[in-house]
Amino acid sequence: MSTEHSQPGALLYRQIPSVDEVLRAVEALRAAYSHEVLTREIRLLQEEWRRQIRDHHTLPSEDFAAALAERIASLEQPSLRPVVNATGVVLHTNLGRAPLGQAAYIGGYSNLEFDVPQGQRGKRDVHASTLLQRILGYPGIVLNNNAAATYLILRELAGGREAIVSRGELVEIGDGFRIPEIMQQAGVTLREVGATNRTHLRDYEQAINDNTALIVRVHASNFRMEGFVGKPALREITALAHTYGIPVYDDLGSGNLVDLSAVGIQEPLVTESFSDGADIVSFSGDKLLGGPQCGIVAGRPDLLTRVRRNPMYRAFRVDKLILEALARTLRAVCLQRFHDVPALRMILTPLPEIAQRAEAFAASVRLPALRLLDGRSMIGGGSTPEQSLPTRLISIECQDAQRAAAWLRERPVPIIGRIERDCLLLDLRTVATEEEPLVREALETLPASLLAADGRQKA
Repeated sequence: MSTEHSQPGALLYRQIPSVDEVLRAVEALRAAYSHEVLTREIRLLQEEWRRQIRDHHTLPSEDFAAALAERIASLEQPSLRPVVNATGVVLHTNLGRAPLGQAAYIGGYSNLEFDVPQGQRGKRDVHASTLLQRILGYPGIVLNNNAAATYLILRELAGGREAIVSRGELVEIGDGFRIPEIMQQAGVTLREVGATNRTHLRDYEQAINDNTALIVRVHASNFRMEGFVGKPALREITALAHTYGIPVYDDLGSGNLVDLSAVGIQEPLVTESFSDGADIVSFSGDKLLGGPQCGIVAGRPDLLTRVRRNPMYRAFRVDKLILEALARTLRAVCLQRFHDVPALRMILTPLPEIAQRAEAFAASVRLPALRLLDGRSMIGGGSTPEQSLPTRLISIECQDAQRAAAWLRERPVPIIGRIERDCLLLDLRTVATEEEPLVREALETLPASLLAADGRQKA
């Protein structure tokens, strides 16, 4: 006897309509979708109803045909959709890190790997490498992220041999990516030098031996050590390494191509690594560069050629959409049109401009619970820890800030803010000017029951 008919809920199971019954009842759906699609979705929905009966001994409250129509309608809608980031975190990992500009991408065919003037096969690297050469003075290749770049460089330049790394740089980044483990996977023997908080140049020199293939410096993009700490400058490490004919790899993580010191952000430039003698560097495309997710490797042509020829390069290379988005970003940086890169524009926008936008916005919204506050915007994305930007926050005083935030997330274009002490905070630094009407309309239609009754923050 089947499990369904041996359980007390057997009568409930019999109320689940058969495939044929449903198909006869959904004439409009049959006109729009194939028999195969409808049958698949009916059977999946039947199984969901069976689980409901098994787990809760009840039938779903909705009509089966209506539930099927809603289910198929949801398939028509992409799950990846735009949101308004009002959190003030520029590189918000959960919201896609660096926002990309609105641009029409090349449809149909393209010259991805075709040399048009010569009429023969070309290399996809050229679309980014030419721009990287102009910006950095060195050519580059593009992989799917900086983790792939780190692995491939280590595998090719130090596989089967030793790489020297300071103990203070054996970092872990997001999702458990650890430098010692990636070195092991790359077939590299890790030679740790120094202590967690202090490493001296002599530590590197004492570790060099006939099996040393590479010296690696890892930039601490997402944390800071303070107090009794110290390590040699990159130029000192490269001078020592080159005395022994050993290349130096600088894993920069965030990868800053634009001087952000004017707004108080101190992050090493990729060009500085080369000025200090690094032979090869890698960095992310979707952090401080402001482009799509990818990993960029740049450096000495001979080392770059070796990395590119590694059999794993093909597994890690990027597609035409990433290359096109990256090329747009690099072209803007090359021409110093930094405000054409949304993330850079947000970072470089001065406080007076943000304050002016916030004041104009507040004046245009009919909402007694709205106040303006001084605050800080974060770079985010594992970049520039403990560094932030001054901003002017829009504060909505609420009876229930969690419910108010949820209500904004339920808009057709979700609006994401942050919460502090029963206040819903919105930061226009990360809101594009063309998105302001969406935020304004949402705030003006916030249910009164969610707002502080007297327009003042609750005690």
